[in-house]
Amino acid sequence: MRLDERYVPYLQMARLYHLARLNDRWFRLDEPLVSAFVERWRPETHTFHMPFGECTITLQDVAYQLGLPVDGDYVSGCLTDFHLYIEGGRPAWQWFHELLGVLPPENQVQKFAVNYTWFQETFAECPDGADEETVRRFARAYIMMLLGTQLFADKSGNRIHIRWLPYVARLEEMGRYSWASAALAWLYRCS
Repeated sequence: MRLDERYVPYLQMARLYHLARLNDRWFRLDEPLVSAFVERWRPETHTFHMPFGECTITLQDVAYQLGLPVDGDYVSGCLTDFHLYIEGGRPAWQWFHELLGVLPPENQVQKFAVNYTWFQETFAECPDGADEETVRRFARAYIMMLLGTQLFADKSGNRIHIRWLPYVARLEEMGRYSWASAALAWLYRCS
C-alpha cells in the first residue's frame, strides 16, 4: 500500500512514521539472508547460534532498526471478551464500522481478523480532495495494516486482527506506547 503524504502527521503522532517508510522503496528484504538466520534461530533461548557464538535481538536493536519508541505505556492485545469492546460495550464490528466507515464482507473475516487483500483493495488510495475525516479513516486503516503486517503479523501473514482498534481509535495517544517492547515480545512469542 502506498504511503499517502496526508497520513504522515498521523504516523508521526503515533511515532510509527519510520516504520512506515521501511518498504520496498527504502528497504529490500534479502530472503536468502533471512532464511540463513532462521536456520540459526533457537526459540528455546531466543538466540542465534552463529559460528562465532550466540547473539540475540535486543530491545535496542528493535528500537534503532525500526525507529520505534521504547519508553511509554505497554501495548496489550488482550482478547478477553473482545466481542464487547471498551467503548460503552459496543460490539467490536460496530466500532470497526464507525472508525473505518465500512465493514468487510463475511467471507473476508476469520473470527476477529480481516484478510489483508480486503484492506488493501478497500483503502488502496485515499480519494483526491477527501475531507479530513476521510483522510483520518484511511490513515487509521493504513496504521492497522502497518501494525498487522509489519510489526504483529500472524503466521499466515495475510490477516489483520482488529485488536488494534483501541489504538487507532485514539490516534493522538498512539505515540505514548512502547511499540519497540511490544514488537520484541511479539517476536519472542511467535518464534
